[in-house]
Amino acid sequence: MVATNPLFQGSFFSLKKFQATVVNDIWPEVLFFSLVATMVSLVSKLTSTSLAISSAMLTVLGTVLGLVISFRTSTAYERFMEGRKLWTSISIASRNLATVIWIHVPFDRIDKATGEKKSKLHVVIEKKSMINLVQGFSVSVKHLLRGEGGVYYADLYPLISLLPRYSNPHSIDEQDMLPLWKASEMDHKAHDTLRTRHCTPEPTIRHTISDPGQPSDYDEKNFAATEVSEDGTKWYNSLRAGNSHKKKFDPEAALPDIPSEHPLKPSRNPPSSGFFDYFPFLRILRPLTRPIRRALRHPPRPEHDIAQRSFTGKKIRPDIADSNVPSEITLYLSTYFAWLMRNGLLTPASATTMVNSISQLQDVVANLERIRNTPLPFAYQAHLRISLWLYLFFLPFQVFAAFGYLTIPATAFASFLLIGFLEIGQEIENPFNYDLNDLDLDHFCLSIQRELHEVTAHTVPEPDSFMFTEWNQPFAPADRRSAKAMMFDTDHDYHGPETGMASIRRTLLKSWREVDQATRR
Repeated sequence: MVATNPLFQGSFFSLKKFQATVVNDIWPEVLFFSLVATMVSLVSKLTSTSLAISSAMLTVLGTVLGLVISFRTSTAYERFMEGRKLWTSISIASRNLATVIWIHVPFDRIDKATGEKKSKLHVVIEKKSMINLVQGFSVSVKHLLRGEGGVYYADLYPLISLLPRYSNPHSIDEQDMLPLWKASEMDHKAHDTLRTRHCTPEPTIRHTISDPGQPSDYDEKNFAATEVSEDGTKWYNSLRAGNSHKKKFDPEAALPDIPSEHPLKPSRNPPSSGFFDYFPFLRILRPLTRPIRRALRHPPRPEHDIAQRSFTGKKIRPDIADSNVPSEITLYLSTYFAWLMRNGLLTPASATTMVNSISQLQDVVANLERIRNTPLPFAYQAHLRISLWLYLFFLPFQVFAAFGYLTIPATAFASFLLIGFLEIGQEIENPFNYDLNDLDLDHFCLSIQRELHEVTAHTVPEPDSFMFTEWNQPFAPADRRSAKAMMFDTDHDYHGPETGMASIRRTLLKSWREVDQATRR
């Protein structure tokens, strides 16, 4: 396999690829140490005072510092790869769980209350609804890791909206609201992460709707939106309605259209990129251009809506938000498992696979939260960065005697190299946000969605319906007849009471010899 240089893959270079680097984060420090080198060079060359000092400590300290930075980067990369492995575990557990539900839970069953046979439609709706919950688990984990609490998202709410909202089925009292929806209500009203404060999300077109199957005041052709009052009117959310003419890729189009009590947030809400994100060294001019930008912006952005970078362009991480949605989904999956066991609908082997898959999902989300919520200790990071700063500050003093004016580019390169590796380690230690270097969680969720729909597309056929056809040549290459032809050829040795099995074994042995010869170089 030949690896491709990512900088030269596709177009020669792009501003998007530039944003994936850490230049935005490290340029102030590189500039500072370059200015120090410039000062040392000019003072030593243009005056009688020489600022050069002995370089005896340069090699020893540089080696130790390089090893420590390498350890820091390796530790961060291990967290990055562990996050990727855990998402693979979610995919495997989701597929195993869906397979058990779809194939091993029987379609033919008797209703114990009435003694009558349940319809196939009843059973298929039950199974498909639970598999939709399995799909919703991965989506909820994605929002949890990104610090987005609650369930009111365009890619999550349609999958779990069937879950009960109140402990009493006939109650609509706020006091009876179950934890999943109560927490989501609070998240929707009070949850205010750094990203939601500082970014303008994609517009969500909202429509009033009286029933999921019968939209009212809703023009399917023109996607006309209606006004929504504050008196409890339900919302009809459609991201694809307002953006179908802008983008072709619309994964939410494959989800159900379900009315919600609150407007749904976009499935993705990455920070927007502006002019100063592509040219970070000009960010120091941002305060001077603020009146002009406010005057040109329509409508004006709120006062608190600022960029997600510091004054120098360094990334500001979004706040961490807790969410109980994944754990609530696993509780409902466990409840379904218990119901299947009480009704004798699972064999012991299938039950073991199902409970192990649910346990694996619970373990994975706990480990993902551990990675997200456990940064390296502050003392370690602070001591390492201060040590690096001192090393780079005294570097031009130690190399000037040998380099002269080349001390300036040499110091700039050394600071770019060392600070860059340190910043890369800090960036990838939490690989669950929207940065270009983070894991593509949306891709993982969509991949799981495709796999689960592939499972439910399986028709669970009887083996006899597809094995004994003209499309099956089980004894090739020694015998290239189809299974159907062999079954109808009753005069062949395969059917003889004395020659049958011996003839079949002879054919299989011949197949082994031909395959062994054909596959060796």
